[in-house]
Amino acid sequence: MPYPPEVLAAAGLVIFLGYTVFGITGFGSSITAMPLLAHLFPLRFAVPMMLFYDLASGLFVGAGNWRQIDRREIGRVVPYMFAGVVLGLTVLVGAPQRLLMVGLGASVLGHALYALLVRPRSAPIRPVWALPLGGLGGVFSALFGTGGPIYAIYLVRRIPDKSRLRASMSALISVNGLWRLAAFSAGGLYAQDGLLAAAALFAPCMLAGLFVGSRLHRRIPARHVIRLVWAILVVGGASLVVRGWSA
Repeated sequence: MPYPPEVLAAAGLVIFLGYTVFGITGFGSSITAMPLLAHLFPLRFAVPMMLFYDLASGLFVGAGNWRQIDRREIGRVVPYMFAGVVLGLTVLVGAPQRLLMVGLGASVLGHALYALLVRPRSAPIRPVWALPLGGLGGVFSALFGTGGPIYAIYLVRRIPDKSRLRASMSALISVNGLWRLAAFSAGGLYAQDGLLAAAALFAPCMLAGLFVGSRLHRRIPARHVIRLVWAILVVGGASLVVRGWSA
């Protein structure tokens, strides 16, 4: 594998952290892990690797709660999400690595500042918002693996029940993961040297994080975890912007 042991050890810890967050909240694994992984691996390597874990974790969390999935809301988002993934993959394959890092850093920083500074609204939004948010989530999930928070903006204000929301987010991430898996395979991203070996190597880290997060799900309010993660990601996003521009 073309990476030194210290890089692999750091990546394992990052993936464990990301999936602990996912186990608690039902989303947020990639947006937590990706800004840190981008300092260790190229984005064209990290994004398809994390996809395996997003898909596995979404199926794991959603499998035991499939009766609680809001299929109507998922069905509204999926068509626009599919189109967004195709657009995002086109940019991921063709854009320079430096610009991808700046884009990831800026998007994470923007998400984090919005989450920390803007008071969330609880009033329901109209179903028409599935179009822009589903499409934008598809673009960001293909580019950076960070579409989850965008989907959450829609689903949180359409599904008030916490358990139904968590199950529906997991189901949407699973559908998104299957579509990205097909698109990334067609785009040749899984032919990269060492990618499949790295995905297998870090799988125990993902499972351990998911186990810990699922145990903490009912003990720790998800909103406290999310605010802490956003605060950390302000630093992570800013560091990616600086590194990308100075490269």
